[in-house]
Amino acid sequence: MRHVSILITNEAVLASIVDPRIIFTGANDFLAALGKPPAFNVQLVGLQKEIRLHGGLFSVHTDAVLGEIKKTDLIIVPAFGGDMATAIARNAEFIPWITDQHYKGAEVASLCVGAFLLAATGMLNGKECSTHWRFANEFREMFPDITLVDDRIVTEQKGLYSSGGATSYWNLLLYLIEKHAGRDISIMAAKMFALEIDRKSQSPFIMFNGQKTHEDEPIKKAQEFIEANITEKISVEDLALKYAIGKRHFERRFKKATNNSPLEYIQRVKIEAAKKHLESSRKNINEVMYDVGYSDTKAFRTVFKKITGLSPVEYRNKYNNIN
Repeated sequence: MRHVSILITNEAVLASIVDPRIIFTGANDFLAALGKPPAFNVQLVGLQKEIRLHGGLFSVHTDAVLGEIKKTDLIIVPAFGGDMATAIARNAEFIPWITDQHYKGAEVASLCVGAFLLAATGMLNGKECSTHWRFANEFREMFPDITLVDDRIVTEQKGLYSSGGATSYWNLLLYLIEKHAGRDISIMAAKMFALEIDRKSQSPFIMFNGQKTHEDEPIKKAQEFIEANITEKISVEDLALKYAIGKRHFERRFKKATNNSPLEYIQRVKIEAAKKHLESSRKNINEVMYDVGYSDTKAFRTVFKKITGLSPVEYRNKYNNIN
């Protein structure tokens, strides 16, 4: 039986504590119904016996304080609210314990923005990680040595796991249930909790908002120009010439400032505009395509699916309910 430690961090999001406990204890219930022994010993672990969350609205009583857990098998790092740097500082006492337990053989799984605390351990340096797409730019700035795959729902890197944003952590929890209790129990959990099993990407949910917190003013002006001229066909050469920067140097500066190549940025801005049209208008696919500066149907569909994970038709059917 694997010992699961769900951390009760300061400013933890309550759902990301309750949901893991429900699914792991639920897996034990499914196993019991099949006449099998439990797979998980689940404990809530914090810095003290009682932790108040959400401005004191809720109180969580832990099963154990951190120092009492000498050995665990799986650590769940919940999401937390507020400023990320502040949240890491307020939970700094967890970092050496998480690191020590991992070196003793424990797996560590972060849910949503819990990835910031996992990243702060340094154990993800040189590895891939997922988190909520909304915090992607902030994560990259804080942890440049980690490869953020912000479209991914689940990452696994040598016993370190992370999940995409918000409730997509359920897919990581199902993944862990399958790994440690079997596919049949994972499927049973997915059906019981009405979850879509094996979902791989959070791309359909990402709302692109170009990184503009940098100090490179010509690049910022180029970004604003791209965003103000969605219907136009804009080339990298045109942008470099417009801002009097050599093409290769412009591409390097743009990538450094925005985490996207100029071409990627142009595509993502156009596709974000296309998504809004598909969500809220009666325009057909070709009309939307022309509105965002594409004239080649195949190219538009290819780029749209690459960025969102869905075809334009699938996206409209999913998000547009205009009759």
